[in-house]
Order: sequence, then C-alpha cells, then structure tokens
Amino acid sequence: MFIETQSTPNPATLKFLPGREVSPAGVHDFRDAEAAQGSPLAEALFANEGVRGVFLGPDFIAITKGEDQEWPHLKPVLLGAIMDHFQSGAPVLGSGPGAGADEEVYEGETAEIVAQIKDLIDTRVRPAVARDGGDIVFSRFDVDTGLVYLHMRGACAGCPSSTMTLKHGIENLLKHYVPEVSAVEAAL
Repeated sequence: MFIETQSTPNPATLKFLPGREVSPAGVHDFRDAEAAQGSPLAEALFANEGVRGVFLGPDFIAITKGEDQEWPHLKPVLLGAIMDHFQSGAPVLGSGPGAGADEEVYEGETAEIVAQIKDLIDTRVRPAVARDGGDIVFSRFDVDTGLVYLHMRGACAGCPSSTMTLKHGIENLLKHYVPEVSAVEAAL
C-alpha cells in the first residue's frame, strides 16, 4: 500500500492520501482522543504522542501535530498507523458518539438566504479548501447584522492564512452573491 503525503498551507497539518476512500459519507473532525472514540482510525492516530487533530475527508486524512513535534519523526509513525488500519480491514468509523450537532432552523426569506450561502460554500469554497486538507462549514447567519459564521476544520483550523481566506476570499464571494451578507467570521 502506498500512501502519498502533501503539505498544506498550515505547517502543523499534513495531508495523507491512502489511495482509497476514507470517509465517503461525509467529513469528520476530531480535536482530541476523546472525540475520536467511535473511529478506530482516528483513535489509532491519537494513540501517537504529538497528534493534536485528525480530519477525515472523502479520500484523505489531515493530521495536525503539536508545536513540540517535528514531521520527520512523526510522519513515519503515522504512515505505519494508517497502513496498519487499512490492512486490518477495520472500519474508519464504527459505532460511537455521533458528530452531528443540531442545526438552527431558518424560516421564510432568511431560509432562502441561508440556502444560498450554504450552496456557495458547498460548491465554490469547500472543494478548494479540501485540496489543502481542510474544510469550511456553515455555522449560522445573524440576519440582524448580516454576519455569517463558519467553522474552520482540518488544515484550515489554526492555519496562518485562514483569516485571509475568510476575509478576502469567502467574505468577498458571499457579499458579491448575497447582498444581505455584511461580513464573515470564524465560529468559536
């Protein structure tokens, strides 16, 4: 089994491409070992000291390391863990705590605005950031202020260029197509 690795704009995150589906049903972002319960792959990766985040994409795994770790030491161990997992035949996601959060419900004209925002993010933003091992997901829209809140995940979380991406890329895109949008912020 050959696993390709790619650097990302976030120097603390490396993208691993195992050459097979990882999470075809959707993306999963694990911020710690406790959150990884229910994903045998994420649990195996968090078992390695220095792993601070695991993001499972459709065909990739983005792993974020701690500041005190160096990729030349950590990368071979992670490659081994990924290879062992796929060769074992264990599922990427098992039965465990769900990652789904309740979504806010919008009505009327606001629902139409939110649908347009989500469509733009899904079709124009997410494919671009997925190439870098990250994901950006709609969190909420404040109709009174025009603020759109987005979750930065995977390589996007903590990336030095994420503010630039939010403010100059996504904000300009949304303001152009959705006049009700006044600004874009990272959701906490």
